[in-house]
Amino acid sequence: MKTLYLKFVVITIGIMILSSIFAFILSNTYYQQKLKPYNDQKNTNIALDIAEFADNHPNINLKEYLENISSIGYQIYLIDNSGKESYYGAPFRKKTLSNSTKESVLNGEVFHGMLHFPQETFVTGFFANELKNTIGIPLKHKEKEYALFIRPDIKLLFNEMHILFGWLLALTIILSIVIVIFSTKYLVNPISKLTIATKSLSKGNFNVELDINRHDELGELSHSFLRMARKLEQMDDMRKEFISNISHDIQSPLSNIKGYTNLLDSESLGLEEKDQYISIINGEITRLSTLTKQLLLLASLDRNEDIMKRKPFNVGEQMKELVRNYQWQMDEKGIMLGFTLPDVEITGDPSLLHTVWDNLLTNAIKYNKSNGSIEISLEAKGTSVLVTIEDTGIGLNEKEKERIFDPFYRVDTARTRSVEGTGLGLSIVATIVKLHGGQIHVDSAEDEGTTFVVELPIS
Repeated sequence: MKTLYLKFVVITIGIMILSSIFAFILSNTYYQQKLKPYNDQKNTNIALDIAEFADNHPNINLKEYLENISSIGYQIYLIDNSGKESYYGAPFRKKTLSNSTKESVLNGEVFHGMLHFPQETFVTGFFANELKNTIGIPLKHKEKEYALFIRPDIKLLFNEMHILFGWLLALTIILSIVIVIFSTKYLVNPISKLTIATKSLSKGNFNVELDINRHDELGELSHSFLRMARKLEQMDDMRKEFISNISHDIQSPLSNIKGYTNLLDSESLGLEEKDQYISIINGEITRLSTLTKQLLLLASLDRNEDIMKRKPFNVGEQMKELVRNYQWQMDEKGIMLGFTLPDVEITGDPSLLHTVWDNLLTNAIKYNKSNGSIEISLEAKGTSVLVTIEDTGIGLNEKEKERIFDPFYRVDTARTRSVEGTGLGLSIVATIVKLHGGQIHVDSAEDEGTTFVVELPIS
């Protein structure tokens, strides 16, 4: 996966290289098309002025005159009809010049060596210290014919080229800025989308779309953001469902209590009916009390309050006691019970873990079929202990298994209409197991039964 850091480095280096190349090409084009002809013409005019001055002043010493010209920054090559050569100023690196060129200048033609010098890369042609990269003009002094070849030396050329180099630097900076603007948009665009998505999420709109095809930190961030949005949407749905369920579970017993309380005001009410109504009211009050206690317990567990009182205890003995307490309920439904509960000592909160076994066993009884069966086993395995509670009840489908540990969730009410409960038990179970550093697994098939496996660390 390419990191954002690596992308930034690559793009920055790419910008520097590309802007330099573009500036180089533009500057080279400007040199070849504009600056090169201009320099050829300028140096041609200088050479013609030198020849004209020498021709108009026959009394001057030509050698001294040309030495003075060379001293201000020019390289000069002079040849006469007899083939005698003279050099003035800095030496030429290459002195190759065809005899036909020399002859043509001696015969009165102007040689534009700078203009026709091979178009090499950038301005190297302008700096080429070669005899054929000169301006050649005919020169006459004291009735003697000469061919004068002249070009500026390197120092003078650098002074003349500072404008071109300035343009080169300016173009590099301008092109870098332009490319940075577009490349920054590519890098910042996903962040802008994330900002918009965040604002949308804050308004309760969870249906956000992001580019998750990137393979860098921003792509990973987009993936995480979408997962968070889906999770928040689920939590919002759970919150609404929670409020709806708890409102129903509180309103229903309150309505019953109010209705039967009004009936108790009737003077014609018999003693037997009155006892029956009072019994119903007490049952609804117990139901509300159980719901309230479970809500308080779940809230404490969710807030990670320090309610854990860990100590070593025999979990096998604890579960045997629980089985004895519910034996009469199983006998009433004709449920056969089988268990393997050896003595295993673990470190945990006995009260909270008793709540776990109590909820799982009561569910196995409530949702079981008449004349069904329940199997309970306890097994120490390495550093963990496995508690398995298997029943032959109504079972769960795939959708129900996914939500079985959500607060207030109940399986299909058409199948469990006669089963009372708050829908908080398994949510409390999962939270307690998690607080003990354990895991809970459910395996179930509809109309066949359910198996819960609790795995807890021994210490």
